[in-house]
Amino acid sequence: MGAVSLTVIGDHEERTIRQLERCVEAEEGAAGVLCADGHVGYSQPVGGAVAYREHISVSGVGYDIGCGNKAVRTDLRHTDVAADLPRIMDAIVDRISFGVGRCNDEPVDHPVLDAIRTADAPPQRELYDLAAKQLGTVGAGNHYVDLFADDEGWVWVGVHFGSRGFGHKTATTYLAVAGERGGGMDAPPALLRLDSEGGQEYVAAMSLACDYAYAGRDVVVDRVLEILGASPTHSVHNNHNFASRETHGGEDWWVVRKGCTPAFPGQEGFVGSTMGETSVILEGADTPQARAAFFSTVHGAGRRLSRTQAAGKLGVAFECSVRDCDFWVPRARKHERCPRHPDARMLKRRRRIKPGLIDYTAVRADLRARGIELRGGGADEAPDAYKRLDEVLAVHGDTIRVLHRLTPIGVAMAGADTFDPYKD
Repeated sequence: MGAVSLTVIGDHEERTIRQLERCVEAEEGAAGVLCADGHVGYSQPVGGAVAYREHISVSGVGYDIGCGNKAVRTDLRHTDVAADLPRIMDAIVDRISFGVGRCNDEPVDHPVLDAIRTADAPPQRELYDLAAKQLGTVGAGNHYVDLFADDEGWVWVGVHFGSRGFGHKTATTYLAVAGERGGGMDAPPALLRLDSEGGQEYVAAMSLACDYAYAGRDVVVDRVLEILGASPTHSVHNNHNFASRETHGGEDWWVVRKGCTPAFPGQEGFVGSTMGETSVILEGADTPQARAAFFSTVHGAGRRLSRTQAAGKLGVAFECSVRDCDFWVPRARKHERCPRHPDARMLKRRRRIKPGLIDYTAVRADLRARGIELRGGGADEAPDAYKRLDEVLAVHGDTIRVLHRLTPIGVAMAGADTFDPYKD
């Protein structure tokens, strides 16, 4: 096979580029784009877009179908809420469920649930109860509900999450239809022909999962606006895990984006940063570089450290049962006794057995000193686990324009060590 068509923006490790090459090689004439925030993903790299003519990639869209961002500018100023931020953030984490497998304590009725009940894809009809229970909940990992202040002092609500268990189970079903047989992160792409029954059914199922993700973000933002007592004045909403039929260079393609924000000329997008740094509202531009990138841009800053590098490694250990004693041993030495309390029992616990590079206590103190109200999170989501968003955006040059810079004032995430391995 000849050389593949790749547009690589920024510097990336060889494994990430090889993942993109493998996806493009799967169909003759396909093309791939790797944005500056790219890193290794499941089969297709995060920050990557692949354009196919005859196939759609179930693994490319991934498990968290329709994951994306929504940002809403409110009619409140930062000065209106600054003194009340602790109560506001407490109310957000009290009313909105965060984490893997969580259900909504305030179930909602929404037209998307009626669509799931009568879904074109039969396997999705069986997921109605799960979808109803989880609509309006937020996942774990880097999924969040944030409050921001822009350069003019207006308060924004920003959220990031996807289709929850409904999307995950949908993806699992159609990965099997595509013949996915494991292979880990570097598995070949799981493709379905678009002219096949399975391909058409997956397109319908993916589209409904994207609708469900959109509905969930709408529900969460509306709930936060209610907590704030605010009204929306502007809204920006986009997926970054999805596939869509698009025309580029006069040809029709199915563009599969994984952790990749669409940025067509004049189209606004919300790109989140980290819990302590500035996020942006941007819009796409019509330039040669933008066209070469299939009008795609970053969806975040991109990881600099893996979760294990940042937060350390969790595992099972045995700890001394005496209160305030910090002695512990790995599971392999479970019969060892505490030298300070030889008569104490050794209790089996899940704990951090290898330290990470980030001191999360220091991170929390820094955010507090800067007036950012943090709820949840962990060292694996700390700012230093990521690249700098401004630097990443600069690599994309004139393909995008930054319209608003959003400074975090409140951050809510799932607690530490509850990350979701299937998110973008």
